[in-house]
Amino acid sequence: MPTDVAKATKRHKEMNRRGRGFTDFGVDLSASDGDSSLPLPLKGKLHDLFGQIEKEFELLYCENVRLHEEIEVLNERLGNTSGDKAEEKDTVDGAKSLIKKSGSQISQKIKLTYKTSTSKIVSSFKTAPPASHLTREFRGHRDGVWEVAVSKTSQPILGTACADHTARLWCIESSSCLGSYIGHKGSVNSIRFHPTQDLVLTASGDQTAHIWRAQVNVPPHVENLRSHSSGEDDLDGSEKEECEADREQLHEPNILRTPLLELTGHQGVINAADWMAGGNQVITASWDRAAHLYDADSGEIVNTLTGHDEELTNVCAHPVQKLVVTSSKDTTFRLWDFRNPSMQVNVFQGHTQQVTSAVFAGPDKVVSGSDDRTVKVWDLKNMRSPIATIRTDSAINRLSVSPNQHVIAIPHDNRHIRIFDIHGVRVGRMPKGGRQGHTRMVCATTWAEDHTTCNMFSCGFDRKVLGWMIHLNPKE
Repeated sequence: MPTDVAKATKRHKEMNRRGRGFTDFGVDLSASDGDSSLPLPLKGKLHDLFGQIEKEFELLYCENVRLHEEIEVLNERLGNTSGDKAEEKDTVDGAKSLIKKSGSQISQKIKLTYKTSTSKIVSSFKTAPPASHLTREFRGHRDGVWEVAVSKTSQPILGTACADHTARLWCIESSSCLGSYIGHKGSVNSIRFHPTQDLVLTASGDQTAHIWRAQVNVPPHVENLRSHSSGEDDLDGSEKEECEADREQLHEPNILRTPLLELTGHQGVINAADWMAGGNQVITASWDRAAHLYDADSGEIVNTLTGHDEELTNVCAHPVQKLVVTSSKDTTFRLWDFRNPSMQVNVFQGHTQQVTSAVFAGPDKVVSGSDDRTVKVWDLKNMRSPIATIRTDSAINRLSVSPNQHVIAIPHDNRHIRIFDIHGVRVGRMPKGGRQGHTRMVCATTWAEDHTTCNMFSCGFDRKVLGWMIHLNPKE
């Protein structure tokens, strides 16, 4: 019971933070469902290795039998020979020495064979995780960062949504802030870029979602500022904040206060909002247990999606099809199909605690993460049970799937980020703690596969926004 109370208290605090912001108040092995998830080549290699082990033990067994036969012959000679005691003693001692020596040799050969064979088995399954290292750090937010996103246009821009009531745009190359949006009156809980235009969609605890323009230019002196600040890693926390303040005085980012369009109608905190395929409509998810579909030009509500029993935690739209997934604290996520005029709805029931995120992976798969410490991969053609389950040691937050490689970046409550493929096989590990990685809960991740400097980004309660370079193996 104390554990349940602690969890409830933690989630209550998180809900308050998403609604009003922090300052206002003061994983590893994977497993797959089914009989076996091993690829056929690995199964074949496993059988070959165990076959080799069996042959080695057969040879050892035959040698052991031969040695015992020799010992028996010696024993017979001892029984039939009436030599003097000295000769008998020497023979007995020789027999004992032979037995001891042969036993030692057999023991050593068995150990060597077992060690060599098991090493082969382990090495055959042990895939070296792709090298990953921290390449960028984006500093400036004054509170926990809820979400991070990358623009889909040619300009390399990073967007962040923070509990300090602001959303920021960053230059990925220089790590400098290009602009801030301060139009919301509550915590900014999500940020998403328009698929083709320089537009940004943010959702907030003030019960509104805003559409605003992301027109920024990279100043020519940004690189100089960045080179002058290269020694910040040697400073303590207070000195870093002072250095950051000095940098902001030298380069004041563009500040935007007024949205192009304000979307209203929810009766609770809006946790997330996303662009529908094509960018003509917007979908939102709120604590009022509903999702609203808006016209992105007029701001009018086109449709209201209801059915979840508890608050919604996230929403994600398919990049090319009229499909939406909404996740909820009621332990389910729902697939809404707008391609059918009657709007077909499918409910996915596979988690035991709140579903924190559900995102599309490719044209026909969905990946869901939950506080029950599992990530599940679902095939939209067979939605009764997941095709893969990843079990971890901590609650999962807003995960992301790389568009081309279909690799999952999983952010955890315990400060870690884990990398798995779509089949549930772990393919990478991120640095944790110390000078690299997050020091508090990681809230979200996102991918930018085409970027040459860093292809994955993360954000967390520690106010950090980090850029990583992860070398992924090509998809076979």
